[in-house]
Amino acid sequence: MDREQLCAEMPACSFSFDVILENPMELFRVTVEVLDINDNSPVFPKRDIELEISELAVPGARFSIESAVDQDVGENALQKYILNPTDHFNLNIQGRIDDSKHIEMVLQKPLDREKTKHHYLTLTAVDGGDPQRSGTVQIHIVVLDVNDNAPAFSQATYKAVVPENAAKGTLITTVSATDADEGSSVIIEYYFEHATKSIQELFTIDPISGEVRVVGDIDYEKNKQFQIKVKAKDHGGLTDSCGIVIDVIDINDNIPKITVMSFYSALPEDSVPGTIIAMINIQDLDSAENTKITCSIHNNLPFKMESSLSNYYNLVTESVLDREQTAEYNITITAVDGGSPPLSSKKTLSLKISDVNDHSPQFQQESYDAYVFENNVPSRSFFSVRATDADRGPNARVSYFLEDGSLNGAPLSAYLTVNSDSGVLYAVKPFDYEQIKSFKINVKAQDGGSPPLSGNVTINIFIKDQNDNVPQVLYPVQTSSSLVAEMVPRSADVGYLVTKVVAVDVDSGQNAWLSYKLQKASDRALFEVGLQNGEIRTIRQVTDKDAVKQKLTVIVEDNGQPSRSATVNVNVVVADSFPEVFSEFTDFTVDREYDNNLTFYLVLALAVVSVLFIFSIIAIVTVKIYRWRQNRLFYKSAANLPVIPFYPPVYPDGTLGTLQRVYNYEQNPPNIDWRLNQQVQRPGPSGTYRYSTSTQQRWTPYGKARAGPHPAGAGGVVAGTGPWPTPPTEAEQIQALMAAANEVSEATATLDPRYNAQFPMQHVPDYRQNVYIPGSTATLTANPQQMMPQQALQGPPQAMPKVDVPNAAQTPASKKKSTKKDKK
Repeated sequence: MDREQLCAEMPACSFSFDVILENPMELFRVTVEVLDINDNSPVFPKRDIELEISELAVPGARFSIESAVDQDVGENALQKYILNPTDHFNLNIQGRIDDSKHIEMVLQKPLDREKTKHHYLTLTAVDGGDPQRSGTVQIHIVVLDVNDNAPAFSQATYKAVVPENAAKGTLITTVSATDADEGSSVIIEYYFEHATKSIQELFTIDPISGEVRVVGDIDYEKNKQFQIKVKAKDHGGLTDSCGIVIDVIDINDNIPKITVMSFYSALPEDSVPGTIIAMINIQDLDSAENTKITCSIHNNLPFKMESSLSNYYNLVTESVLDREQTAEYNITITAVDGGSPPLSSKKTLSLKISDVNDHSPQFQQESYDAYVFENNVPSRSFFSVRATDADRGPNARVSYFLEDGSLNGAPLSAYLTVNSDSGVLYAVKPFDYEQIKSFKINVKAQDGGSPPLSGNVTINIFIKDQNDNVPQVLYPVQTSSSLVAEMVPRSADVGYLVTKVVAVDVDSGQNAWLSYKLQKASDRALFEVGLQNGEIRTIRQVTDKDAVKQKLTVIVEDNGQPSRSATVNVNVVVADSFPEVFSEFTDFTVDREYDNNLTFYLVLALAVVSVLFIFSIIAIVTVKIYRWRQNRLFYKSAANLPVIPFYPPVYPDGTLGTLQRVYNYEQNPPNIDWRLNQQVQRPGPSGTYRYSTSTQQRWTPYGKARAGPHPAGAGGVVAGTGPWPTPPTEAEQIQALMAAANEVSEATATLDPRYNAQFPMQHVPDYRQNVYIPGSTATLTANPQQMMPQQALQGPPQAMPKVDVPNAAQTPASKKKSTKKDKK
């Protein structure tokens, strides 16, 4: 520290500063006094002083000398002067109006220019420090001729005032001195005596007129008063001195200076009112009324300014803060002084409100509706919820949880899961609309505060139906064990309600809208099905020509995308009485409708059947080979043994025999060549032979004959039941074959006459044709007497004569059969 720089000429030097303690905030003012040390020597303004003194100067004449300057104070300041030599002059030190030491040399004895024209003196200034410091100046005295009157100022001290904002060139005051001499001695010059550098920069004096003017910028805050010494000198070397005291008038040219001593840049939102946010110091370098400060902030803010010590203010909270409403405040502090016009300054503080976990997560709605299709893919998202938290940072980080609950006896976690970060809902497994149509869950949103806050929301989950069920037919019931048929009287009119197909679909919505269509029908022109109600009605009058048995296939389709369908078979009998219905009812066949879901089982069954078929082929081939080897062994032992074929008789009443009631009347033309090519058809012991009809006959070898029914009127053992004791002759074999053929012809003759009329006898197979006797070269023809074993093979074939079969008497059974044939 440099006391001279801090306080200049002030004897007491001190400065103050303030200390603020935080937590809690306290203010202390510290005053520091700077003590002087002897670190400056006395210094004269000039190194050399030249004085011109007239030789007529009388003893006692005084001559002013510029005093030395010592910046130290107290004991370290200038204490005494020493003049050497002192044969003509002595020092006279007396107080001046500025309380500074004034040096004057006093003439002790007259000067004689003729003896000594120049005198050289040394003036030493000594301070009182330890060690002492000193400064010297050389004084050159020039002895002049006679000038016996010195200039004299009109005032010893001139006083003036100047505003600190005075413009350059402003006249402050004018000094004036007079001289009683005449001639050149009365010309007086004015100049500053002992003027400091600051004075020379701010003021100037005119050497002729004595006007003092402003040449620099005066600042009240730096210098409030100036003391200037002015000296007047005539041409004879005589001088006089005076003082000028200039007072500076303060102008309000300094704005208040705002200094933030302490500040909390972040404040919790739960701070109580009266919490100190900042401590502020405001200084104004002006004086008097210009330094009276008024400090304020905007009225709409929840803060206020409170004054503590002088020029100190505290910024405190006035009400409760809420970060969610206002997260940051820009507080502008305004300081206004009392000048005219007043000056002001502003400072803006940016205050952030730190978050406190005082808000729970909130959902946008109280409840949500979510939809998910049944048969959904597991682990796929179908809905999401989102909650917002007005807090920030960890207090606003929301996590989602599925609250505990159960559905159909199982925990909700077995059906659903929620992503804790995003709130996305996932299905754990597929839903089935037919089992679960809707249910509710509660999702909790919890923030990351301490303690955490949470909010709940209800989600209504609706399972949307898919068309995954086929329609189910309730009526008519389709079973394989029983047969149901609807009876329509032949007198039924148009629109007669035959029956109604009733079906349901366990799906919902349009997936359960059913429509009915007639897929197949024995007579499409007779029946129709209602598209919406499934009613089967007649669309025309029933006639006698309509078949008794009618079979309808109705398809039931839903309205899904894609649609699913089911079929139902409806058996209808057109009859007027139950007996007639019962006689026809036994011939119905029941179709089975397989579910599409049985496709897997059908494929499996097909594979099993294929494997069984392969094994069957292998078994048949093995048996064939085995039988072939047995036949070879048999022919070696029983060669040329004849076998008599057995033809089961057909009786008119249908009680005996193996001939079916329904005949296949598609017959190939008769074989013109009655001979059999042995290379093409080689008979075997167990071979099967197919003729032009669908009837098959089996040749039975000896030892393997099977018993069959007895022909009408036949007695004893049937031919073919065992081996004959002795082989019959060819004539006996031919006779037996002809007898069997005649029985067949007689049975055919007993059929309905209308049958004979529609199908003439030439189309009826004659079982007496093309009969081959194993072990013989003869071929049985219509006339046994014309058969020759060898000639029959070589001669041309003989045409079989036409046989006239008389009409047999009609039986009740034949009447019923003919009636049905006519209807068909």
